[in-house]
Amino acid sequence: MNPTLTAGDLPVLSVSAECLPEAWEKAVLAVWDRGLEIPTQYDRPGDPPSKDATVMVTVSNPFNEPRIHKNFPGGPEELEAYRQEVVDGIHDHWIDPAAGKWTYTYHERLFAYTPTEDLRNPNSPRPFGHVNQIETIAEALAGCDFTRRAQAITWMPTADPQTADPPCLQRIWCRLIRDGQGQLSLNMNTHWRSRDLYKAWFMNVYALTDLQRIIAGRIAEKLGSPVRVGRYADISDSLHIYGSYLKDAAVEVEKMRRTPFSQRAWESTYPAFEYMTEEARKKLAQDPDWYARAKG
Repeated sequence: MNPTLTAGDLPVLSVSAECLPEAWEKAVLAVWDRGLEIPTQYDRPGDPPSKDATVMVTVSNPFNEPRIHKNFPGGPEELEAYRQEVVDGIHDHWIDPAAGKWTYTYHERLFAYTPTEDLRNPNSPRPFGHVNQIETIAEALAGCDFTRRAQAITWMPTADPQTADPPCLQRIWCRLIRDGQGQLSLNMNTHWRSRDLYKAWFMNVYALTDLQRIIAGRIAEKLGSPVRVGRYADISDSLHIYGSYLKDAAVEVEKMRRTPFSQRAWESTYPAFEYMTEEARKKLAQDPDWYARAKG
């Protein structure tokens, strides 16, 4: 139990790490040990309660190696498909609320945000044009390297509360910081209303930090000078491990307790990871829906 909290309070936890695999393991252990047991709206009869907390995870350099956790619930193909879904929009064509399909992708909300009142009504007015919020971030920071206004949102208050699966990611906030030599680094915060720590967090952060890299590159193009990727901070109002997979997660938790994370991590240049990722890229280039069909 967190001694600074009283009954009726959701724990507030903080984790710091040097790389993504270390961050994921530290976050899992923190929520496992100190999270509140609480039911969710997705529980099936007999499921135990989830473990839940408000959590901030800071990664000092998200491209430090090792960058890949080989035991997260997924694989290199799924990781690459999800990265492309977020940064390239390869699954934006799945958005079709009127047909009962997806109501959004993060790529669509970040690169082509356009509010409406009823996502499931194709005739619902969209009074504003598409907004490329990522380009707006780059323009804002290139125009004033110390601005605090460089952000993007996903939430659509006119429509999302009425949907069954509204966005988890809520906001991206970026800031340029100069080091002692005058070199610019792009710091990025992401804010999430709700988050599946065990199955989704690693893929989320892998993709979002790649987006951070892309934004840094876009700012560098506009400025004509380098911009490095700085620290990444990840804030979740509800970071949880679902009760339905506590049993599976317990196996990994015991490994995390016994041995260092580095025994379960790959560098991004690890031959098996590189090979599987490249194969996934080739297949996705031919057919963006390839991996979804392969999963069945």
